[in-house]
Amino acid sequence: MSTMTSPPPRKHVPLSQRPPGSSVRRFKDRSATFVLTAAMVIAMIPLILIVFEVTRRGIGVVNLDFITATEPPPRREGGGYAAGFFGTLYIMALAVLMSIPFGIATAVYIVEYGPNRLTASIRFFTDVMTGIPSIFVGLFVYGLLVIGWGGMGFGTFVGAVAIAVMMLPIVTRSAEEMLRLVPNEMRNASYGLGARKWQTIAHTVLPAAAPGLTTGSMLAIARGIGETAPLLLTAFGSGLVVTAFQGSPQGAVPMQLYKGATQPFEAGIDRAWGAALCLFVLVLAFTVAARWVGSKASTNS
Repeated sequence: MSTMTSPPPRKHVPLSQRPPGSSVRRFKDRSATFVLTAAMVIAMIPLILIVFEVTRRGIGVVNLDFITATEPPPRREGGGYAAGFFGTLYIMALAVLMSIPFGIATAVYIVEYGPNRLTASIRFFTDVMTGIPSIFVGLFVYGLLVIGWGGMGFGTFVGAVAIAVMMLPIVTRSAEEMLRLVPNEMRNASYGLGARKWQTIAHTVLPAAAPGLTTGSMLAIARGIGETAPLLLTAFGSGLVVTAFQGSPQGAVPMQLYKGATQPFEAGIDRAWGAALCLFVLVLAFTVAARWVGSKASTNS
């Protein structure tokens, strides 16, 4: 009587230890690697050229006087963009106060009190606002506040409103994603200890999501600090340091850069290159800080 014997089971070999496949697979793998590497290099070429040109043209202009002195007539050498730097900080401070708390509060409502029809509508309009061109935001604020509602005129406040509208969807969407990453176990533990919903949000959810909220806020500030089109229709621009809250045109670095780059005098164009370098450094600083905060939060978690 013969017995049927099954062949011994084949030993599993990890993919990393298996011998290479056919030459066709190796060719496809190397081709894909080459194409992706080439695409990355090609995508980086414009960025490298921009950084190089802005640094080359602007590094000789930026000094202490450039930050502390006002802008002279376009033909004259020297001077600086003190009015623009002051106006940019003034406008951005107001925009941060208007956009970041409201954006985080909106995200808290979407995550903690949704889903419902209202949260779905808020998310939809937030996504739409993210893709709206900045000039449309400037036209909206111009028609609503500058010449409407009694005619507030140009000034710091209406300029800050326009920048806040640009920043708001970025803050809201990033804050929503960060709040969703907070584990529900932390909320349940807080409820189990007798905390109310608002106490859970204030003392558990928001502290846990704080690094991510900070990252999103910094990225929104980096986006708003370089906007020009909304300010042309709201703040309007000024070559003098203006401390008025509203009613007097306010300067900003992007506007002075735009006006300096469009006039024909070499001295004014050089100052515009210096302003471009300063804006580039500011945006880079906020972006790097946001990435650093995000990486530290990931490491600590």
